[in-house]
Amino acid sequence: MRQNDVMSEPVRVVRADELVAADPTPGMFRQRAFELPMLWAGLVETQPGAVSGWHHHDINETSIYVVSGVLRMEFEGHEGYLDARAGDFVHVPAHTVHRESNPTDEVAVAVLARAGGGVPTVNVEAPR
Repeated sequence: MRQNDVMSEPVRVVRADELVAADPTPGMFRQRAFELPMLWAGLVETQPGAVSGWHHHDINETSIYVVSGVLRMEFEGHEGYLDARAGDFVHVPAHTVHRESNPTDEVAVAVLARAGGGVPTVNVEAPR
């Protein structure tokens, strides 16, 4: 630690059994590991064949790391979809209306990190 830095909290580990259900969007099961003023971190599971509701993440920039399965992304301003597979990272810019789906017969699991301090999830109607 540098001399002028102030440590807000000590390093901590959040165990898998300590995750809490968070930010529901139809078709997705999100769990929060922790939330700080400028950072939200957690896990999401999308069941086989599920299609989430349309949503955005307010002023938060979102990083998604696909652990297993396929995460299909549809979003405003883009025709069609993009698929992310295990090992891929996805960036979802702030305010981008989107939805995820799982086109496979395997549960899709992804790690989420949101930076910006806004509302973690805002469910909306389909984009225009």
